[in-house]
Amino acid sequence: MRNEEAALDIVQDAMLKLTEKYAAKPTAELPMLFQRILQNTIHDHFRRQKVRSTWTTLLSALGQKDEKDEDFDPLETLPARPDSNASIDPAGAHQQAETVALIEQALARLPARQREAFLLRYWEELDVAETAKAMGCSEGSVKTHCSRAVHALAEMLTAKGISL
Repeated sequence: MRNEEAALDIVQDAMLKLTEKYAAKPTAELPMLFQRILQNTIHDHFRRQKVRSTWTTLLSALGQKDEKDEDFDPLETLPARPDSNASIDPAGAHQQAETVALIEQALARLPARQREAFLLRYWEELDVAETAKAMGCSEGSVKTHCSRAVHALAEMLTAKGISL
């Protein structure tokens, strides 16, 4: 971890998970359990950090709608930035925080099913089949909801003057 505060947060989260779920376990088992919980928490942190950082780079292409295919999803085709875990300067961090806040506001304005599909697919990183199962709908519906969410987000963010 390059960020000491984030590392401390991860350790604290892992400790809380250990005490919440395994307080009744024998003390001899706790170190091994804690190590595994800590590993999973670290993986979760980097996965979520990657998803969050890709929003700022991926949304730049969202305005390009493929008129021929309703299910076209630009988020499926764009890679994450290779330096997404690199530290940034304070001004950049502030700008990114403002952008993320605008994205969160735009997400809140999406219809419930579009928001649900978008968050399950891109925030929780579920595949189309898992998302369909979680939402109780077909895979085609998930693709349609995601596509519409992506395009609606692009329009809302473009209207707010975000050009990434």
